[in-house]
Amino acid sequence: MEEVSSGSCPKPTNRSIIARPGFGSSGHPIPLLSNHFKVSVNVTDVVFYQYSVSITAEDNRVVDEKRKIIDRLCQTYSCELAGKSFAYDGEKTLYSLVRLPQSWLEFTVVPKESIAKRYVNCPSTSMICVLEYFMLELTCVELNCLCMIMEVATLMVVVALRQLVKRFKRRLRSETFKVEIVYAEKIPLNSIALSLQGNETNNNTRDALRVLDTILKNRQSGCFLLRQTFFHDDPKNITNVGGGITGVRGYHSSFRTTQVGLSLNMERLSAGDRFQSLLISGIGQNMVSTMMFRTPGPVIDFLKANQNVQDPCYIDWVKAKSMLKNLRVKPRHRNTEYKIIGLSQKVCKEQYFSMKVKSHDCANGEPQVVKITVYEYFTKHCGIELTNSACLPCLHLCTLVSLQRYAKALSPTLRASLAVRNYRCDDDSLLSASGVSIERQMMQVDSRVLETPILRVGNKEDFLPRNGRWNFNHKTLFKTTCIDRWAVVNFSARCYTDKICHDLISCGRRMGIQIESLHTPIWEDPQSRGDKPLDRVENMFEMLNRAKLLKDTQFILCVLPDKKSNIYGPWKKKCLSDFGIVTQCIYPSTMNDQYLTNVLLKINSKLGGINYLLAIEDSMQIPLIKDTPTMILGMGVSLGFPGRSDIPSVAAVVGSLYWPHISMYRASVRAQSPKEMIDALYNPLANGKDDGMMRKLLEDFCHTSNGNKPKHIIVFRNGVAESQFSKVLNVEVEQILKAYQDLFKSEVDVPKFTVIVAQKDHHTKLFQDISPENVPSGTVVDTEIVHPRNYDFYLCAHASMTGTSRPTHYHILLDEIGFSPDELQNLIHALSYVNQRSTTAIRTGNFTLLLYANLAAQQMGQFMKFEDNLSKISSR
Repeated sequence: MEEVSSGSCPKPTNRSIIARPGFGSSGHPIPLLSNHFKVSVNVTDVVFYQYSVSITAEDNRVVDEKRKIIDRLCQTYSCELAGKSFAYDGEKTLYSLVRLPQSWLEFTVVPKESIAKRYVNCPSTSMICVLEYFMLELTCVELNCLCMIMEVATLMVVVALRQLVKRFKRRLRSETFKVEIVYAEKIPLNSIALSLQGNETNNNTRDALRVLDTILKNRQSGCFLLRQTFFHDDPKNITNVGGGITGVRGYHSSFRTTQVGLSLNMERLSAGDRFQSLLISGIGQNMVSTMMFRTPGPVIDFLKANQNVQDPCYIDWVKAKSMLKNLRVKPRHRNTEYKIIGLSQKVCKEQYFSMKVKSHDCANGEPQVVKITVYEYFTKHCGIELTNSACLPCLHLCTLVSLQRYAKALSPTLRASLAVRNYRCDDDSLLSASGVSIERQMMQVDSRVLETPILRVGNKEDFLPRNGRWNFNHKTLFKTTCIDRWAVVNFSARCYTDKICHDLISCGRRMGIQIESLHTPIWEDPQSRGDKPLDRVENMFEMLNRAKLLKDTQFILCVLPDKKSNIYGPWKKKCLSDFGIVTQCIYPSTMNDQYLTNVLLKINSKLGGINYLLAIEDSMQIPLIKDTPTMILGMGVSLGFPGRSDIPSVAAVVGSLYWPHISMYRASVRAQSPKEMIDALYNPLANGKDDGMMRKLLEDFCHTSNGNKPKHIIVFRNGVAESQFSKVLNVEVEQILKAYQDLFKSEVDVPKFTVIVAQKDHHTKLFQDISPENVPSGTVVDTEIVHPRNYDFYLCAHASMTGTSRPTHYHILLDEIGFSPDELQNLIHALSYVNQRSTTAIRTGNFTLLLYANLAAQQMGQFMKFEDNLSKISSR
């Protein structure tokens, strides 16, 4: 693995994103619907006033639920705010249609639920209940205390009341917030219209769109908000999935500028849901997303459902502790939320804690500290009878608060039970006051279905994929390898390799791959199966070495015990990094002909074979590429591990070989600092030598292309947002250019670039207007819903079996080569079919090079994760 490099980023140049040169026309037209809704702005002089908001607590603690504090502010100080309506983004920004009386305002806000009310309803004691044990600090309620004090002298009552007032004020101060509102700037809404006409900057347009998005956010009171997606705690929006999990319907929404004006983009996110009705009576109907939440209610009921047990006695409390950690709960006898940070070690009847109580026998009125069980506390002091939970940890009295996200993957059974209901998005008063109205019907778009590229296999046989899919029945591969030195290792105790090897050899010969019989498979020693993954791999390599199977071995077939085996990482690293041996891992789940065919496709391509080519590629008929040496690059970054800022990201660049072919590639992978931009494409060292990722790829291109250096370079970039487009153009492309100039010692003869960004994480979906089926493979849209000025289009090259197909959004940032829209769209569509590892058009980015880059980055990530685990073990 290469070392983490800081790189040497060149000074950014001033390349600009190009405008749309025109529209495509190839393919046959098809009418579609899109989850965009046309928006009209009927008032031209509307101005929003932006204010910066700062919320601080009196005790300087972290402020949660800022939106509730702002809501309380508007209720408490409605006169001072002159009854203004606001849109609050939940963090630091507030918008208003009317300017506030002053440019700087400061308020003191107390939560709506008063402290005094809680004091009236609480019991008299202070205890640490077992949500330490549930670690819940249940404070005393002074009502009972006051009753006991009244039986003593008047002087003692006065003293007690003074103490009570001090405690009350101290508690009140701890729940008081200071809100500071400062005027920032004016945002004219007509910047959107000017942008649509090409007369305004992107920054002003983004600000205006952010205001409209914030208004939609602000409208969603009492909901769980995840960026632009809303999930309402409403019975009509809730589906019981089972297992203690509730599916809550919500939706994503955002305003966008398009070719036909402003639109509202709404998307349902759940992958398995079909579009129920194409005729919708309300905006957003069927544009629903579903997120998993814990089912609110008694904690014990949630645990029983989650673990699928009928009796609490069968609950696995180790799993329960992990599942409940950090959840918010509300005790039955108090209207206060707390966070779970643990479970009690003892059951309710045996868990003691210290508690202060007033004694009638104590002359000075001082409370006494007594030991009491949790069971006794609730039965005697709270009047709550504990029955089933008496012999359990203290859970029964706590109720899960609603809208707590469940982020774990659903089982297939639970996923199949999920259904989507309609949700209606109503108009907002602020939007209406702004002159903004939203149409109720989905936008119709004109699209085209591109011709499917013809593929060529062995014996110059051509065939046409159907709906983005094909198979190799009765076909041989384009170029195969002869496998006469290979080995099989078996880590699975329940899989016998004799039949697997026999079927693999038979299937390979039908595909044209000559596979010789192999030596006896190497089985793992049963006594090693309990060892650490690295030790198991080391033991297996010792056995391979003793059997003299490591020398001149072409590849090793590795049988894993399961798909997610922790042996995979150390095994791959040992084979590829330490020995340079090609390996193919399989697991004994389904060993049918289709599975073996896919395995052989991977093996043949890894050993230098070619499974198939585009017919126009083999015939050297690709426009603009056939006449000029052209290198195609796919670039992406894998951003380490969630929640670990110390883990490097992995940059991967894949480059094409053997021009004029475009189906063979080589990867360069490197760990770098945790960021999204690639910083080591060009990396000059102190001695002047370039150690960047591009140098080896450029050398390999020349070596495999009869000494031709690339005069055209097509760059496909994955995983960057629109705000980073300029960095792709002026930093990453500049690095590629510097690497080219350094290698070929040329400042004048430089290649022409075409730079394309592929986005798959967007919210636009397409539906057939007259059919419930997915859009056909090869569907392209470059009108209506695309950017009003910039050069972009949507392409759905793959065919989804379930759910709704999501097209890839392509942004052409630069085109010095000079492709026409039809040439570029057809080229990208064709490149979606050259993945040597698959028999379908590619979904990931709809582009093979980006898939290869992702695979290379994932492989490096596996090595890094394995080494990270090793370092943790060695540091213990």
